[in-house]
Amino acid sequence: MENISTDTLSVVTVTPQALSIVRGAIDQEGGPDTMALWLEVRGAAKGAYTYDLYIQAISDASGRDVVESHDGVSIVIPAQSVEQLRGARLEFSEEGEGGLVMVNPNTPKAVGGAPIPPEVFQKGLETDMARTVRAVLDEQVNPSIAGHGGSAHLVALDDEKGIAYVSLAGGCQGCAMSRLTLSQGIEVAIKDAVPAITEVVDVTDHELGDSPYYS
Repeated sequence: MENISTDTLSVVTVTPQALSIVRGAIDQEGGPDTMALWLEVRGAAKGAYTYDLYIQAISDASGRDVVESHDGVSIVIPAQSVEQLRGARLEFSEEGEGGLVMVNPNTPKAVGGAPIPPEVFQKGLETDMARTVRAVLDEQVNPSIAGHGGSAHLVALDDEKGIAYVSLAGGCQGCAMSRLTLSQGIEVAIKDAVPAITEVVDVTDHELGDSPYYS
């Protein structure tokens, strides 16, 4: 059995082969003293989460992000991705050309707001409309709410009915102003950029936020 790198407080575990690859990539980017592997949930497709794995400075992590050390290798998990990645394992797959893969026991589910139909998750976020909505959130919305520690993420998109399912994180999760932020900020920005979107649904679990208004 592999000696998987972890500790009692780790959100994720890492197999030795995966850790070796990560260590090599970090060494090329500046070394373990300053750089880390960042693991982030970016959306959902076919009933499973999709991820971004990238090397970035440890110092870029906020106080809400989780920074773990795996045998001297730092891994950063942004705050909004912690619960989606809890209990996941990073390993090396030899399928195809080989590469790092996340084995995650968690699956996407709607919480807080209206449920997301399973068939909508199956569509994923790789359509032109989904990419446009994500660009609006990344380039217009998130920079404007970052000052409050907040961020917004597209979770699913029903392009046939024109419904975008959005999750709020950080300072917007559980905030009593979340409804206003969604209706007057995020929803307006998305609808202006994509007229085909007729509804923006908040699927955040606000009970997990700092100031939950759902009970």
